[in-house]
This record gives sequence, C-alpha cells and structure tokens, in this order.
Amino acid sequence: MRRRLLPLLPLLLVGSACSVDGIQSVGGRDGQGGAAIADLFGIFLVATLLFAAVVAAFLGAAALRRRGRRADGIEDPEGSGTERPLKTGLIVWIAAVAIGLFGLTLASHLTDRSMARALPDPASALRIEIVANQWWWDVRYHFRDPSRDVRTANELHLPAGVPAHVTLKSNDVIHSFWVPNLAGKQDLIPGRITDLMLIPRKTGVYRGQCAEFCGMQHAHMALDVTVEPREAFERWRAHNAAPAVPPTNALTRAGYDYFTTRECSTCHAIAGTPASGQVAPDLTHFASRRSIAAGTLPMSRGHIYAWIADPQGPKPGNAMPYIGLEADELHAVAAYLESLK
Repeated sequence: MRRRLLPLLPLLLVGSACSVDGIQSVGGRDGQGGAAIADLFGIFLVATLLFAAVVAAFLGAAALRRRGRRADGIEDPEGSGTERPLKTGLIVWIAAVAIGLFGLTLASHLTDRSMARALPDPASALRIEIVANQWWWDVRYHFRDPSRDVRTANELHLPAGVPAHVTLKSNDVIHSFWVPNLAGKQDLIPGRITDLMLIPRKTGVYRGQCAEFCGMQHAHMALDVTVEPREAFERWRAHNAAPAVPPTNALTRAGYDYFTTRECSTCHAIAGTPASGQVAPDLTHFASRRSIAAGTLPMSRGHIYAWIADPQGPKPGNAMPYIGLEADELHAVAAYLESLK
C-alpha cells in the first residue's frame, strides 16, 4: 500500500505548499506582481496535473488489461489489430501535448506583458537601492531631499499601495532578490545594475530571501519586509533618518566609547557618531529591527550577547571576526547596541 502511495507524494507536497499563505509563500497575493505570478502558477499546476492524471489513467488501464489477459491465459500476438488504435492514440497525445505547451507559453507571455503594462513610471515611485553582500543586504532609500535619505540593513519597509522601484547591485557574487508574496525573483549580478518594481497591495510582515546559491551561509541571507500604511511608513522613515540616540548612562557610554574607538567602527557606521565604516551593516537603529545577521537570530538581548561574543557560532564564515571581548566590554557594547532603537 505504501509503495502505491509514493507516486502521489509530490502532488500532496505541492498541494500543501500552495495552501499555505504565510510570510514567505509562493502563492502569496500581497503584491501586484505576486498575484500575477500566483495566477500563472495556478494555470501551470492545473495543466500539468491534468496531463499527469491522463498518463496515470493510461498506465493503470494498461496494467489492468495485461493482468486480465494473464488470468485468462490468452496472449495477444503483436499486430493483431491493436496497432492502428495505438498509432491514432499516439498522434492525439502528441497533438494534445503540443497544444498544452503552446497554451502555457501563451499564458506566460500574456502574464509578462500584463505585468509590464501595469508598471508605473519609475520616476514617480519610491526609490530604493539594495546591495547584496555575503551574506547580508544593504538597503538605502533615496529622496530628492538628501536629508530624508535612510540607510538600513536586512530590512525593507514599504508603504502599502505605493510603487517602489528597487535598484539591485551585488558586491561579490551572483545573488537573487525574492520576496515571493510581493513579486518574482530578480538576480543581482556583479558589475551590472538590475531593477525590480514592488507594488504591495496589503499591509503585513513578509520575508525575503536570497534565491541564488551564494556561498555557505546562503540560507542565512534573509530580509524582513514590512508593508504598512503611508503614515506609519513616514514615521519609520523620519525616525530612521535621524542620528542614533546618545548614550544615557555609564554602561551605554562605555559601550559607545569602545564601539567608536576600537575594531567595530572600522566596519560599521552609526549616524551621529565617529563610527563610519562602510563594509558592514549600518547599525544606527540596530535594535529596532526584527532580526540579527540577516534573519539568522530573532532580535533579543540574549541574541545580541551571543552574536557579539561569537559571530562565527550562529553564522560560520561570515565576515565579522571573533574579537574576544572581556566580560565588562561585552556587557557595555551589548547595552549600547540594545539602546539603538
């Protein structure tokens, strides 16, 4: 019985995956592009299941027919009148496959053209630049007034109903930007600039992911995406465009002093402080994010301690080295980073 059910396992897995509408779902319809791709996927799924069902039916019929002949002790010699129906059936099958492939190709073309016609003028959209690194995302918002610009890392905030023109770059290897609930994939290729238009249709929290294998921590290269009302987005933008909050007590002051005068400031930047490194994530409002290390750890005090103490533990191979802080230094730096909200 189990062997008979094995061929159906892929179909069951596909069906269960399509029924889940979570923060990272290929069937998500939370963005204009994601809805169009979900419709196209549905067409492909129905067509392929239909052809698979026909193949399974013919295989089952052939098996039953063969079993019946063996039970009767009758063997049908070759060429006894079955050749012509088989040829006719083969021709019909080939024609059906050709028509099906043409139909799927046409559906793909029409979906692509409809998405292209629906895209707004990039000049009127929110301008975002995303640079991929092994293994994190550098996110920059650009406005006509540079004082409104925002730089963050591993998070993306979008106003619902507002098109966002995302420019994509890579600093090292090929990556692929993918927020399945909102839109399709787009590759980031070293030395080239690609782009993608995101048009979120409803508020919510979603998850983006690098969809092109880019090294040993490829699976730990996620992106937290928040789609919110325009007013909430503007509050987030204004808060994140402001410099970091100054330390308010002796412990956070000690952490500030260590961070801005030692190894941390050579890689990381914190707006409003001497730390101006450009090769690692911007930490100006670090503690306001949902996760640490591109989705590797949820944001919490314990995970901040763990990440600073041994960044190679949860994410081996990443570019942040082991520094070897003393206990009082670790407490101070962790307290300072936790205050950056």
